[in-house]
Amino acid sequence: MQRTRPHVDIPGSAHTPSSQQGQLSSPEYSIQVTPPPYDYAWDGDAEPQSSGTPRPRTQSLYDTAPNLPGRSQSALLTGYMPFPEPQIYRSASATSSQSIGHRYSRSDVGPAPLRLQRDPSMTSILTSVSGPYYPNDDSDFYATGSADSHGEDGDDVSRDLSNLSLHSDEGLRLFQCGQLPDRDEEWHRLVSPETLNDLGKREVQRQSVIFEVFKAERDYVSDLEAVRDVFIDALRTASPPIIRETFLNKYINEVFGNIDEIVAHHQRMLGALFSRQREQHPVVQSISDIILDTSLREDFRSSYEVYIKAYPLAESRHRKELIQNSEYQAFIQSVSNDRRIRKRDLTTFLSRPVTRLPRLNLVLEQILKLTDDSHPDKDTLPIILDILTSCVKSAQPGIVAAENKVKFWEFCQSLIFRKGEMIDMDLYAGTRSLVRLGPVTRWTRNETGLSAWTDLWAALLDNFFVLTSEETRPNGEVKRYLVSRPIPLSFLRLGSFSSPAENRRDGLKCHPVYPFVISHAASKTRRYTLYVETEAERKRWHTMFQETTGLHQARQEANMYFEPHTVSDHFFRVPTMKVKGAKPTGRITTAVSSASNGRKFLAVGCFSGIYAGHWGGEKFQKALTSSNPTSLFAIELVANRAFNRFMVQHDSSLVSYSLDILGRLGLGQADPKSLVASFEKHDGSNVLFCQVVPIGKRILIVYASRRLFQNSLDLYVIEAVDHSETILSSKRSNANADRYFRRFGDPGFVNKDAHNITPLVKTIAVSTSDRIVILDPTNLTRSAITFVPDFEDKNFTAAGSAMIDLKKRLEGTKPLGLLRCSSTELLVVFETMGCYVTRHGIPTRSSGYIRWECKAVAFASRGSHVLLFSPNFIEIRNVLTGLLVQVIEGQDIRLLHSTNDVILVAMRGGHDDEEGMSDKIVDLQETTEVVGPRTATMPVPAMWDEWDM
Repeated sequence: MQRTRPHVDIPGSAHTPSSQQGQLSSPEYSIQVTPPPYDYAWDGDAEPQSSGTPRPRTQSLYDTAPNLPGRSQSALLTGYMPFPEPQIYRSASATSSQSIGHRYSRSDVGPAPLRLQRDPSMTSILTSVSGPYYPNDDSDFYATGSADSHGEDGDDVSRDLSNLSLHSDEGLRLFQCGQLPDRDEEWHRLVSPETLNDLGKREVQRQSVIFEVFKAERDYVSDLEAVRDVFIDALRTASPPIIRETFLNKYINEVFGNIDEIVAHHQRMLGALFSRQREQHPVVQSISDIILDTSLREDFRSSYEVYIKAYPLAESRHRKELIQNSEYQAFIQSVSNDRRIRKRDLTTFLSRPVTRLPRLNLVLEQILKLTDDSHPDKDTLPIILDILTSCVKSAQPGIVAAENKVKFWEFCQSLIFRKGEMIDMDLYAGTRSLVRLGPVTRWTRNETGLSAWTDLWAALLDNFFVLTSEETRPNGEVKRYLVSRPIPLSFLRLGSFSSPAENRRDGLKCHPVYPFVISHAASKTRRYTLYVETEAERKRWHTMFQETTGLHQARQEANMYFEPHTVSDHFFRVPTMKVKGAKPTGRITTAVSSASNGRKFLAVGCFSGIYAGHWGGEKFQKALTSSNPTSLFAIELVANRAFNRFMVQHDSSLVSYSLDILGRLGLGQADPKSLVASFEKHDGSNVLFCQVVPIGKRILIVYASRRLFQNSLDLYVIEAVDHSETILSSKRSNANADRYFRRFGDPGFVNKDAHNITPLVKTIAVSTSDRIVILDPTNLTRSAITFVPDFEDKNFTAAGSAMIDLKKRLEGTKPLGLLRCSSTELLVVFETMGCYVTRHGIPTRSSGYIRWECKAVAFASRGSHVLLFSPNFIEIRNVLTGLLVQVIEGQDIRLLHSTNDVILVAMRGGHDDEEGMSDKIVDLQETTEVVGPRTATMPVPAMWDEWDM
């Protein structure tokens, strides 16, 4: 997949780059750095400041100014040269006559930064840097006063400073403390004319750039400390809380990340830089050793990588909070008046670490260009540049990934789903991503019945394709309404992407549009023809569809929840035109597995009869001539009670045989006649459906029988008899009838449209045409009857219109059964959808519903998953959320048998020859999670009072 190269766009209201602007280049990355619109292009990260009036003084600064340590002198070049303004480092705004608008002066923003005040509660660079600034007895330097005043005092201070010689030690001190007006914060303003005259042009330029490192580092640390003091600390101590206390720490971690680690590195480096500046001013020999020492620290690079990669997410989280939290919005507005914030947005401060290293790199490159070949910096600076460049480059992929994640989250938050429908798209999983989002057009009919062009937005995720209509609200918030249900990529099919262009007419304008077709594999009606503006756009969509669906399929195959294992794919055949010779067995209708003499065998019912054979083998023996059996059951050992019967529902009757003889026959150790001799027929005729229901130590068989001219079905219960009891009874009597089963209780009745029984723990669920009836199989005549879902009038009053909508949705769809998904909820499975109910049958989750992708004909449950079977697909969903986790595709899929141990499925096999089309038997084996639970686990079962669940 082609992706754009990583790119860092430096935040800030930058002008169009001038010819002096820098660029970091490498074979793989191009990092554009646009300087901010103020005097010097290479002053690091300094924000706009104009000259202003320093703080009022109570006495002369010279009274207490300490003597600086001795400074080393550099070799002075001979010859007089007037001081050259370092134009190479000025931005276009400095030389342009065009006004750049109002710039905040110190009279606008107040006195000097609070970090220089003697407040023990604040961590300032005075106490955290490596090396003292000046003695601590200079109390007059921190004299109180305000520079906000434009009155007489402010004018006096201006006159005092105008008479102050900046070439003295005090000028350097004022610079390091951030007390100089902006116009004086230049190297040439702090150097005597004699020194300037003695230095050559190249050295003057080099010293000017070195000075910019000092200034930029000072402002950078000041801003990072302001983030801590003005934003983070204020949020933590706000009363009442601006952000809920339960989310405050999470929010601070998401937005501000590890900014404390970064500021600690730069506080140390700033202290060392200022100490070097005091020692060597006015001509600083080198600062490369200080920067190299900082950049080589073990956690320096990792701190920046962590912060930069998380920056897009941090900015997005801040903007989201601004929209959703009015108190937070008011807080951000109030702190903008702080003297350290100077009306800058929080995003400006959050982007400072992102832009710092690229800008520092640019300045160091300029120093390298201006350094003589014999200078040690010629060897040191390239090492630093490599380290910083490598750090920036290593963070670029993380930035791209984070930006994509932000776009994805914004898309997710903008989605508006149809009311009542629950769609779990697993949007906030760590692996989710937005592959492509773009405008498309459809030719559709409007409400008046006329066809018209409709503008939509198509989104391709790594697991779904979504089609939406977009709405921009007055506050700028974008909302996207689902035009149709999202299509899982497992069901997405690509149609034509090469059809000729068509003309779209909008009023008097006419332009070509290029169609492409996608469809839902399980729906004949969900076919979409979408149009884009260019052929190149259509090709990009096609490429993205192919790559994304391919990756999705690979992930599904590598991470299956249920893995199909073929049990047989040769013996059972369906007749075709190719058949010659012996007749095929016919289509499989049912199957069951069991064990005999420690070996597993399989009994299969099909058109020509019932066959038995070794599990996994292709040699089957015809055991019974009963054609097209409806159900097969193996009743073995339950609670140390041996029943040993093989039950068959066939031709509307219920019969049983010896399970042990059937197993030996399948293994080639018995004759079919001996199996027929063990036959026992049970009372009942016109049997429509039956089910084996274990209740404690008992095995009950519940079956429904139809009587002529009746509007209901009779329900009967028989109980399996322990094998040891049958041996004793046979010794006492020669009677052979009902030796293995006996009638249990009185019969009951259900609606004539009943079609299935779902065993629960101590009850059964009988599915009828429109709902499910819960009964007690041990006492059908006196059983308390519960209907699921329960749509009684009293429930409508409590739930409102949502329950009415759910009832309408369920009309005409047949219930298949229900299963337990938690200690308080059941999932009711219908043909086309599912809904959750309480143990009393009342709909939960605001009467919401989950729609299946296919119309199910059967279902099975295993652990925390429900498997829905349709002729061509098996949907595997999480029971608690309805999330589609896996899709198994096939042809003519049939659920044969489902227990806690095995799920047997039949589908079209892989052979089509003279013996016929093979019918394959597949065992769906549940896989085990390798690393941690992927989905919510099933809760510990609890006893259900009403239904004994």
